[in-house]
Amino acid sequence: MKKLIIGILLTLPASVFAQPSSQVAWTPEQLNFVKNGNPSKGQELAKACAGCHGDKGISPSPTYPSLAGQLPTYLYKQLQDYKNGNRADPMMGPVAQGLSEQEAADLAAWFGSQPAVFQSASLMNYEQAENLVKNGNRERTLPPCEVCHGKDGKGQAMDIPALSGQNAAYISYTLKTFKNGTRRNDIYSRMRLIAESLTDQEIDELGFYYQNIKN
Repeated sequence: MKKLIIGILLTLPASVFAQPSSQVAWTPEQLNFVKNGNPSKGQELAKACAGCHGDKGISPSPTYPSLAGQLPTYLYKQLQDYKNGNRADPMMGPVAQGLSEQEAADLAAWFGSQPAVFQSASLMNYEQAENLVKNGNRERTLPPCEVCHGKDGKGQAMDIPALSGQNAAYISYTLKTFKNGTRRNDIYSRMRLIAESLTDQEIDELGFYYQNIKN
């Protein structure tokens, strides 16, 4: 499987590497900095986020992601990407620009410490999505989703997000922004490349699949 992922990277055009997709470098010092974020201070800061992301990080709207239980390193990276312009959003850009690095780490620690909530999905058939998650598709050079996001969908490493319990509509929206190139802060363009190989139906099914995974 590692050979498959390396093969994907080797097929990328040189232009993909022309500009960094993020300015966050995961050095040991940076990892420790985020790890030591203060959740108590983050809780106070998060009160301003409740309108979109919910009181405890469970969003009341499919328009906005739930942040509870997300990897703190992933949340910190997204805030820095919004701040630096590597990820564009008219609402989150100004919010992130108003945060210090310490405040971003504190917020990430708070949301990451909150329990994610299982969100029951519709009865949509997502058998095709389950096959992509577990087996991928060699003909399209698609690695299994669980290689990066884990068998339980809870993410791993520094910048691979948890997906389990996330609203299906938000997952679908995010994959489609990678597919059409409006979101570009994925390291080595890996999610853009994968999303471009997925049909819209597969993307929608993947959203429901992950929403239906219990935490």
